[in-house]
Amino acid sequence: MKYWLMKTEPGCFSIDDLMAAPQQQTSWDGVRNYQARNFMRDEMEIGDLVLFYHSVTKPSVVGIAKVVRESYPDHSAWDPLDQHYDPRSTPEKPLWFMVDIQFVEKFAQPLSLAVLRGISGLEGMELLRKGSRLSVMPVTKKHFDLILDLSKA
Repeated sequence: MKYWLMKTEPGCFSIDDLMAAPQQQTSWDGVRNYQARNFMRDEMEIGDLVLFYHSVTKPSVVGIAKVVRESYPDHSAWDPLDQHYDPRSTPEKPLWFMVDIQFVEKFAQPLSLAVLRGISGLEGMELLRKGSRLSVMPVTKKHFDLILDLSKA
């Protein structure tokens, strides 16, 4: 099992939206960064756990999801009316991929980026690196477990 962090803008798709989705799951589409795409396409597996992160206004880890479907072509890239349209991607030669995730848990209190920056033991976590902008990134088991423990405190 691997561990990940996925960023989303809560005004676009929040953990509450995931909780309200049919079977509490959704496709994680619209990723348009090659490194993040490669993580989803090449490394994510069913059962991997995901820290669900709200970015922008109050950046915070807000809960946990799990991968329930491994990567497949992101069809939103093929729709000219979709905000994630990319004419370079076709059904015959898909450029972008997505996975499906399912809700596991919403934290009672969000763990803000500011709080996480002050936690001993989270040194080296990609999320906390200056300039880190990836929307999908790996997390070590140690960091995942520490954040999970913090969510219970």
